[in-house]
Amino acid sequence: MTELHVLRVFCGPDGSGGNLLGVVLDGAAVAGEPARLALTAELGFSETVFVDDPEGGTLDIYTPGLRMSFAGHPLVGTAWLLRTTHAAPGVLRPPAGDVRCRWDGEFDWIAAPAAWAAGRGTGRYGTVAEVDALPAPPPGTGWLYAWAWADEQAGRVRARAFPRRGGAIVEDEATGAAAIVLTAELGRPLDIRQGVGSRILTRPLPGGLVEVGGRTELVEVRRV
Repeated sequence: MTELHVLRVFCGPDGSGGNLLGVVLDGAAVAGEPARLALTAELGFSETVFVDDPEGGTLDIYTPGLRMSFAGHPLVGTAWLLRTTHAAPGVLRPPAGDVRCRWDGEFDWIAAPAAWAAGRGTGRYGTVAEVDALPAPPPGTGWLYAWAWADEQAGRVRARAFPRRGGAIVEDEATGAAAIVLTAELGRPLDIRQGVGSRILTRPLPGGLVEVGGRTELVEVRRV
């Protein structure tokens, strides 16, 4: 048995929204890919993180069906959790490589290359209403980040995320990696409202990096 922290990542300013995330801080308690996949599938969150070295920031990320080298909302949420339970991490180390972290008192931020989020396609729609009216998932294959300008001058975006890879996760409430891809494509800071109430902030950085940040809240701590 070990502790599982359940978080909501990318919460809106009123506390709404946020994508659920499971984090096992004692990664050694769930050793090996088969055991981690089994627990992730049992929990049913879009991603679950296993922290193998809290001080060094080494961790594993899983969806219910596969191990991931990089993902946005798991890293933002884990950065917040390590900051509140251990110390503010300067770097997290998922399989993809080192990810810089920072926090400003309200938002936790990570910075990563958009190439690490490859495979998440974006689709622009003419209006917010068109994005809101999409079925879940829309017809087609492959990852779709559907978006429209809510206010182009201000950089405000309405978005919804559809993995379209089978399984139980039909729509992601908040998706940092897809937000990174969109920011890299548009080349400007964005203020994204995703799902039913989530908020994601992004900005491009020098060297091909994109920074993504948001609020995280603790839902519960349970034994698994």
